Amino acid sequence: MSLFDDDFYSASRTFGGSRWKIGGRRIYGRTATRHFDIRTIAAVVAIASGVALLVGWTLGLRSAGSALSTEERIVRAVERVMPAVVSVVSSVAGGGASEGPSFAIGVGSGVVFEKTGGKARIITNQHVVQNASKVEVVLDDGTRQPATVLGGDVFTDLAVLETDGKNVRRVAEFGDSRKLRPGETAIAVGSPLGLGLSQSITIGVISGPQRRIPVSLDADGRYDWEMDVIQTDAAINVGNSGGALANLDGKVIGINSMKIAETGVEGLGFALPIHQVLPVVEELVRHGKVLRPKIGIRAVELDVYENRSALGLPESVREGLVVIGEVEEPAASAGLKAGDVIVELDGRPVGSMLELRQYLYGRKKIGDKLEITFYRNGKKATVTLRLGEY
Repeated sequence: MSLFDDDFYSASRTFGGSRWKIGGRRIYGRTATRHFDIRTIAAVVAIASGVALLVGWTLGLRSAGSALSTEERIVRAVERVMPAVVSVVSSVAGGGASEGPSFAIGVGSGVVFEKTGGKARIITNQHVVQNASKVEVVLDDGTRQPATVLGGDVFTDLAVLETDGKNVRRVAEFGDSRKLRPGETAIAVGSPLGLGLSQSITIGVISGPQRRIPVSLDADGRYDWEMDVIQTDAAINVGNSGGALANLDGKVIGINSMKIAETGVEGLGFALPIHQVLPVVEELVRHGKVLRPKIGIRAVELDVYENRSALGLPESVREGLVVIGEVEEPAASAGLKAGDVIVELDGRPVGSMLELRQYLYGRKKIGDKLEITFYRNGKKATVTLRLGEY
């Protein structure tokens, strides 16, 4: 499971509001005087009291019934989704020739989304199976069997596994994460802290249906990508990664992916919205990867480049991306070289890898033309290339 510091967004937002007034309409009119005998008044009072008692008793029953109904809905939702959640065990080879081979074992979770041709396919997080030399899944009945990684994507933190479908008895149903509202019940299912606690259930609410958080893809502390997530206070711990976040109907609305792990921080977990997960999963099944456009360069932000004085940049240039290392196609054919400082894409200023990736993956497609403005030895130039495949 990815662990993030708690400084990627500010919690000190100022909310504007208005004062609420509680009241009703005042009705003006004449006062009508009527005469009733004491028996009529007594009868009216008796009837009113009986009606009030009946209404109160009925409302009490309804209140108790709704509490029982909610509990029963949670139980039924768990029964519906739990058989589709598996544990994922990944082995990463390590050690050297002198030390002999060794393996690091990691445990995460996964969700069965399809059975076809005798095989079952499973959604999990990319970080659960990244660099794994061997992957196994443990089904809800304890059956342990090998799995193959069909594809993975680091930007969405998603991967797809395939395993024998003979013993898989349930395929997950999916809800619509676009319709989530704050306060809705959220049920997290997975294997926190390993196989000993597999099929664990935690209950909470949807704290934020649509959050966007920055992440560091290479764990260098610099944010170079952003992810759209569902925020929940249902407990998500190490090992829950790749498991299901379900609603009260037992339908999967998200794939649990990360949490904020800081002293004094509780109830801040995040899941990938299922409406964004499924198109990625489809591409991973079809291509083994997500098709994205490629420039063919590696770059770092100008503000962290160690030898800025050697670039000969004008004083006015304060932001940009310095091309480093070997330049690949299509950038090589366009004439870009190591040491060039990219400052614009299609006339739009760019100063970070986050901005570059947002524009490239959000606005462009493989085969599109891209105009790149850059500085070389203090002189400004522009080239146009046709984007390749990442």
